[in-house]
Amino acid sequence: MPQGDALLGLLAPAWQILITGCLVVVLIFGLRRLGSRGASRMNTAILVTGGLIVAIAAAIGALSQLL
Repeated sequence: MPQGDALLGLLAPAWQILITGCLVVVLIFGLRRLGSRGASRMNTAILVTGGLIVAIAAAIGALSQLL
């Protein structure tokens, strides 16, 4: 196996952890902003939050399979 492939194999989990961390940060800021807009937008906020939770859970699941 060439050294470049081995290096990329070692870096792949680190990139996935970085992407998952960015998703969590965006989720926190998004929830804060939606919460400040009031109760009229809470139905949309609940749907968006549910979708983001599923996406983050899928990312963490994929990450746990690699480690």
